[in-house]
Amino acid sequence: MRILICEDSVLLREGLVRLLEDAGHEVVAALPDTSGLAEAVATTDPELCILDVRLPPTFTDEGIRAALGLRSTHPSLALLVLSQYVEERYASDLIAAQGGPLGYLLKDRVADVAEFLQSVQRIAEGATVLDPEVVAQLLTRRNRDDRMLRLTERERTVLALIAEGKSNQAIAGLLFVSEASVEKHITSIFQKLGFEQDESGNRRVLAALAHIENTGGPIPPATQNGAAR
Repeated sequence: MRILICEDSVLLREGLVRLLEDAGHEVVAALPDTSGLAEAVATTDPELCILDVRLPPTFTDEGIRAALGLRSTHPSLALLVLSQYVEERYASDLIAAQGGPLGYLLKDRVADVAEFLQSVQRIAEGATVLDPEVVAQLLTRRNRDDRMLRLTERERTVLALIAEGKSNQAIAGLLFVSEASVEKHITSIFQKLGFEQDESGNRRVLAALAHIENTGGPIPPATQNGAAR
């Protein structure tokens, strides 16, 4: 893939460049802030943009605002946001914005090189890849959506795994059930949430997360432990 990086930390930025190039990707630009981002995207035509949430000059929300801007101007562009902590409101805004493939990972995931490169590849293939901690916090917001109350505990587990970009086969393996059983759960989930069954997988994930950003209740154990990771 042609990848653009926007990261203020020199060590992390150069490390990502080396890591991605060694994996066969082409890093078309590596920026320390968002000041030249729009121009760089226009001139280098990347397939994926990797952005830190907090960038100069204020180190608050420059990166996520830039990502939202790219969603508006280049809706099909794949985005991967890296954050030190889970920024619930920002994650919700970005996930709710319709567009191309999306990833939201905590920076700790970058330390696991194989897992990080796998996430990049899944995003390249059109998947939505969310850090388990992001999923957990979005699903445990205190303000409940009445539609989420209709879901069973198992359906909540399946929904959390879908939001992480897991395939039906992967979910079946993690929960020790058949793929047919997973398909039935998914059909039930989206019927209860009011989504059309013929929507594409990526749009369904984005729509589901956009509507469950204010939900609550504990995440089932299977999602909190090894299954989600």
